[in-house]
Amino acid sequence: MLAASYIGKHLLIGMTYLDHNEQLIEQKQLHGEIVRINENEGIVIKLHNSGEEFKLPPELDSLKPAPPGEYRLHATGEVVVDPDLLTIWTQTKAKPK
Repeated sequence: MLAASYIGKHLLIGMTYLDHNEQLIEQKQLHGEIVRINENEGIVIKLHNSGEEFKLPPELDSLKPAPPGEYRLHATGEVVVDPDLLTIWTQTKAKPK
């Protein structure tokens, strides 16, 4: 029931990618519309201006209400106005074998 209430919401995503020593590899900011949420695929977002899908784990607690305002994406300079939700993730690569 809660998951269904997020469908159609505009989500701003902050992603940080770290190596196995927790050194920064890359940071990305993405945004788009949540199109579906389920246990198999997670939170599926249709990315703005590309139509590509981006998937996050099915952790609804990671979705926070976004304060109204303008959010400037660092890499592109694009301004996102009044997204509905925010989420931030850090992904750390596994130690090489």
